[in-house]
Amino acid sequence: MKYPLIKPKYYISLFNEIFSFIKSPHNEENLEKSTKAKVYDTIGLYILKLILLIPVVLFFALVYDPENVQSVSMAERFSPMLLLLVGAFILPLLEETAFRLSLRFRPLYFVLSSIVFTYYILTKAVFFTKMSAVDESFVTRVAISVLVGVVLFPIVNLKTVKDKLIEFWTLHFQSIYYVSCVIFAWAHITKYELNLTNVLLLPILTLPQLMSALIYGYMRVSFGFMYPLLFHVGTNFLAISISLLPFAD
Repeated sequence: MKYPLIKPKYYISLFNEIFSFIKSPHNEENLEKSTKAKVYDTIGLYILKLILLIPVVLFFALVYDPENVQSVSMAERFSPMLLLLVGAFILPLLEETAFRLSLRFRPLYFVLSSIVFTYYILTKAVFFTKMSAVDESFVTRVAISVLVGVVLFPIVNLKTVKDKLIEFWTLHFQSIYYVSCVIFAWAHITKYELNLTNVLLLPILTLPQLMSALIYGYMRVSFGFMYPLLFHVGTNFLAISISLLPFAD
């Protein structure tokens, strides 16, 4: 199909394809699509996401617009170039590794996801600091996370453990996919002040992240890891770049 991105039928087909996956997730790679088709779909999914998020954008614009304390904090701590590096490249890489890499199970993927997820838990739930904060707890958080990976790697490579995990992933992939999407989305509530209103509006405030997670998970399984990573990087890069413009609010 030439120039599919300008054809409405393409977006209808793409929506039906991803909706079908979300209804019944499976961990099988799409071997029929060429690299070119996957690139088109990645761009198409980004455009489709923007269209589907219009009601959420209107909600934030007209009904309730909480302050993004995370963005404010990062803007205060980093120069514009460093903000782009951390927010548009490093954090997306960490999040995709933690939440999407091991959707297709391999021992190494599982270990890498566990390392980053441990770092995330230590940062948010133990030291109550920021993922990007290089503070007095940073070395401790990194060291413990790496230690978890060092301990896990030989364990998950034991044949009996590996076989059990492969069987578990195969039997329970739908639950793994849905749970990873919800955790990814709801973890982003820390972008806002944790007051009663924001907690009650959690499903709405984190709906963009939930939609992203559903799309990223589909792309990870069907296309490969690099596609959702580039999608995530592109999304953050655009958002941060716009926020740095002189007239941005």
